Amino acid sequence: MSLSQKTTNSRQTSQSQTGDGAQTSRRGNDVLGSKPIAPLVASLALPAVVAQACNAMYTIVDRLFLAHIPEIGDQAMTGVGICFPITLAISAFAMLVGMGGAPLASIELGRGNRKNAEQLLGTSVAMLLALGIVIPTLLQVTKTPILNAFGASEATLPYAEDFLGIYLTGSICVMFALGLNTFITAQGRALVAMGSVLIGALSSLALDPLFIFVFGMGVKGAALANVLAQSFSAIWVLAFLTSDRGSIRLRGRYLRFTRQLAPMLLLGFSPFIMQITESVIQVVFNASLERYGGDDYVATMTIMLSLMQLIFIFSQGISQGLQPVIGYNYGAKLYDRVRTAYRGTMIVQVAINCTMTTLFALFAQYLAGLFSSDPTIIGIVEHTLPWFVCGMGVFGVQNIVQCAFVGMGQAKPSLFLAIFRKIILLVPLAFLLPTLGLGTTGVFLAEPISDATSALVAGLLFHHSVKRLLK
Repeated sequence: MSLSQKTTNSRQTSQSQTGDGAQTSRRGNDVLGSKPIAPLVASLALPAVVAQACNAMYTIVDRLFLAHIPEIGDQAMTGVGICFPITLAISAFAMLVGMGGAPLASIELGRGNRKNAEQLLGTSVAMLLALGIVIPTLLQVTKTPILNAFGASEATLPYAEDFLGIYLTGSICVMFALGLNTFITAQGRALVAMGSVLIGALSSLALDPLFIFVFGMGVKGAALANVLAQSFSAIWVLAFLTSDRGSIRLRGRYLRFTRQLAPMLLLGFSPFIMQITESVIQVVFNASLERYGGDDYVATMTIMLSLMQLIFIFSQGISQGLQPVIGYNYGAKLYDRVRTAYRGTMIVQVAINCTMTTLFALFAQYLAGLFSSDPTIIGIVEHTLPWFVCGMGVFGVQNIVQCAFVGMGQAKPSLFLAIFRKIILLVPLAFLLPTLGLGTTGVFLAEPISDATSALVAGLLFHHSVKRLLK
């Protein structure tokens, strides 16, 4: 063998051994860079949609069962609804870590850097562990004044306290299940990610009626069922990430804070803002409606936000399926595939949103009857729901734009869009419009105005930015 052949073979051997299995990782994830975009995104998005549907069942099923407790059903459902901003805040911190670390891991896998991807995973686990201890401890101490500030009345406060006290004890499992499942999707293993959520959702569906009605635990039973179900999901996720079945693995030597924490949190700050401001919005909604309308209007908002979750099931599921495709191909500099991915999914997203908002408008009375038997509450939902959700038809534009920005590692524009819709538009409008003589109608109008305006701004910003990002 000649000297040049030996040198070439030596280089090939060296390259195959670099990056702690980088070439193996690249081959294992090459489907993200080679499979046709439409079936690829569909194969990742459909399991993610199913997973999001299962995830939404935790709150929707809780409310459906609680609403049918004899005599106290509406109050129990409203009390749990008042806790919802706090549960959203907990999931927001999980998204801060998971939606920041997982897209960066996808980009590193696209570059063939398996070691860096595993370091991101280890850092994420360390951060989730810290947050899962500190945040629930602080909330346990302050839950009563917080619930009062969030719109709890004398009638609904006891139910809110019972639910939240138990939920917080197991919230670290919630953070692990939500925050780390994104790292499974980031590897293109959408079916495995769906399985973790499916386990939790089906467990909740079985345990809810058992604890609420058979054992007579009421809202405490709903909280306990929720915690146990999320624990099962967390065990599934950790079992997969510590095995050798994936492209990246959770290793003890990477379980620490590293310099990757700062860019990870910066990128995750946009989805965090989206979720935490959703929590803030619901606080504003509940407090304003309690002031201008009373418990019936707070119950109405609880029902309508539960129905809005059905739209977000598709939005978030499509985002989770799209993001690893954009991240991997952006890291591999396959820009035509990036363009094809976000263009096609944007059309699909808007079509789905428009269809669902139309169905909500047509069947508002029937949908309200699933959650309440009170004719006053049903009447308010029937009158309000059609125009409350109408802005969600075009909101799919912002959803895909933010997903594309995060997938390409662009934290600043994604963060701006999150702040613009919730903090610049929605919160001020929810405070201002009721004072202009609109009362509760003003609170409900704030949502569609913000949704439509932010979608327009997101489309213009992306059109301007994409020319620079995808040269």
